[in-house]
Amino acid sequence: MCGIAGILNADASATTELEEKLALLRRSLKHRGPDDEGLWVSADRLAGLVHTRLAILDLSPGGHQPMVSADGNTCIVFNGEIYNFRSLREELEREGQVFRTHSDTEVLLKLYQRDGAAMVKSLRGMFAFCIWDRLERRALIARDPMGIKPLYYSVSGGRLAFASELRALQSAGLCARCLNPSAVMQFFETGSVPEPLTLVEGVRCLPAGHTLTWNDGEAREQCYWKIEFNAGDIRNENPISLTRSALLDSITHHFVSDVPVGIFLSGGIDSTAVLALARESGQRDISTFSIGVDDAGLDESSAAARTAAHFGTKHHEKRLNAQGLAQTFSGYLSHMDQPSIDGFNTYTVSGFAREHGMKVVLSGLGGDELFGGYPSFQKVPQLRHLGQRLHAVPGLAQAVGWLAERHAPRLPFQRAGSFLQREPSTVNAFTAFRGIFARRDARRLAAEYCGGRSQDISDPAPAAVSVGDERDQVSACELSLYMRNQLLKDSDVMSMAHGLELRVPLVDRVLFETVAKIPASTRLQPGKRLLIEAVPEVPEWISQAPKRGFLFPYEKWLAGEWGREFSKISTRLGVTKPTWYQRWSGFMLERWIERS
Repeated sequence: MCGIAGILNADASATTELEEKLALLRRSLKHRGPDDEGLWVSADRLAGLVHTRLAILDLSPGGHQPMVSADGNTCIVFNGEIYNFRSLREELEREGQVFRTHSDTEVLLKLYQRDGAAMVKSLRGMFAFCIWDRLERRALIARDPMGIKPLYYSVSGGRLAFASELRALQSAGLCARCLNPSAVMQFFETGSVPEPLTLVEGVRCLPAGHTLTWNDGEAREQCYWKIEFNAGDIRNENPISLTRSALLDSITHHFVSDVPVGIFLSGGIDSTAVLALARESGQRDISTFSIGVDDAGLDESSAAARTAAHFGTKHHEKRLNAQGLAQTFSGYLSHMDQPSIDGFNTYTVSGFAREHGMKVVLSGLGGDELFGGYPSFQKVPQLRHLGQRLHAVPGLAQAVGWLAERHAPRLPFQRAGSFLQREPSTVNAFTAFRGIFARRDARRLAAEYCGGRSQDISDPAPAAVSVGDERDQVSACELSLYMRNQLLKDSDVMSMAHGLELRVPLVDRVLFETVAKIPASTRLQPGKRLLIEAVPEVPEWISQAPKRGFLFPYEKWLAGEWGREFSKISTRLGVTKPTWYQRWSGFMLERWIERS
């Protein structure tokens, strides 16, 4: 795991200050790779690449990047891990390829030389990389299928600039300083900025499962993988054993490392299942990390400690309160790449793990999205069906929605009003259920922050999800909207703020493709029944406990010790009795704007 960035030019005469800009990019990404750094410029000055390294595989200097192929024709910068690199290497060696290093980076170079852009279909892992091809005068940029590793880019005047973090492009002066009104509106509506948008006008996030080719000043995106649920014929397979086998396979691959691998352990099913499967796959001497908070309703530390003792891990627990967290809050704000209503918890526990010498940890993120652990799997279809019934009477849904959005006393009804004025689709119902502000207020706030008129902000294009069972559609929304745009981006930025690699074995392409064959009626049973049956080692004090998310008691803290910091934002939001997460989102956006 590392930080990558680069500048690609269509014309060598337009490369003034190239090294200076590259140095700024490298400096802004240093926290992501404290072990090594590199800068490379092609002989024709059409490409410049930089890399900051967190050494996980091949700790020797042989893993240095940017890495140039033996023939000098290609150069790569790569962020992430390729978990099947050893089997790919063996395949390439059987074809006569000779390797100079033991890194997965060199495997990528060799695969590109053999397969070109089609190489991405062979990869299992989390990745964002750029390969410069000297002979073709072309770059291939790629992002992993599930969207674990982000990559941002801007195109201007025959130049493409890219980086692992948006603020790196900002720091190097490689993008505009104008806010994107549509992105700001969607941030207020959903609590995060949905790809491919960013808060900065003219900067895109390369969508998950896409490649980008740059040739002669033209950038072209192409999708190579997307989330699809295709319930197959599994009559000859037991869904429980199929799921368990796929889970064990993913866990085994995610322990590929030349340094110790720890686990974030909460009191929930997902992280406990990851730990249980790690033990089952033969891992020993595992270090686990948990956070305790001063709120009995959210504190999972006692259950985590009991679980750690049960599995015999080396357990570390950090207890926090509002006063203690306030001391780390400024660090969190300084590393915020784009604002969201999440991420502070990941920042805190990541710093705790790094203090204990860890470079790699596993997280249970993804279990709720894949196995139906959220209330959305029941509530979103209910909301959608209500919308369909009201839309059956011409004008009724729009009228009821208009009144509810403006005059309903409670926020959930206001967001439902926003939904009723739109097509009664699963995506729109999901957005309303998961929303932060009603759409009308989100549009108004975007206009205020961007200095325009609300009526000039266009509605965003609806997200596309696979057709089929509506429960699968909810799962696709959770995976591609909530998880990808918020949880995964925050996990990447806030773990890498401490030079820590965060791996997510439940967010794995091969695992997904396996369990996606299981019908939703089996895979998405309430209480994540399939996951519990597939991992019976999960103790009953975890599997039978009520669900609690990995959250800090923000509402309590904002009403007390943190109230002064957030009091001013309440007035500006212009809503009656704003919730804690509405105040949080407004505060984060203002801090981001101040810094930018």
